[in-house]
Amino acid sequence: MSLTVYRKAHFNAAHRLFKKEWSDAKNFEIFGKCSNPLYHGHNYELEVGVTGEIDAETGFLIDLKILKDLIETEIEIPFDHKNLNKEVPEFEHLNPTVENIAKVIYDKLRKKLDSKYEITIKLYETPRNFVVYTA
Repeated sequence: MSLTVYRKAHFNAAHRLFKKEWSDAKNFEIFGKCSNPLYHGHNYELEVGVTGEIDAETGFLIDLKILKDLIETEIEIPFDHKNLNKEVPEFEHLNPTVENIAKVIYDKLRKKLDSKYEITIKLYETPRNFVVYTA
């Protein structure tokens, strides 16, 4: 029997959706107001799910303090109140769409969590727009 535990977190960040190779007109056509050259921001809400087996000795799937600390050091501190395009190295050459942000979060946590766990990333860019990423 497996189950999933979740940890919620949030961060505030600015970004601009655009491709350098395209004109401002084409960027606006594809990305709309999200391609504003002066950037725009979101209050991102994050849910990290960890799926696995309950440890018979502890009764835990994972110590949630460990998950909390990982999310803080790997996601909240590097992303919170940052311009994703300019201050977060993972987005130097990657368009910071909510889809790509979720994948980057997954990749960062995957490197730190035991491979026995499955990870699910649910990232809300707005209260009505979100993605769920699993690999």
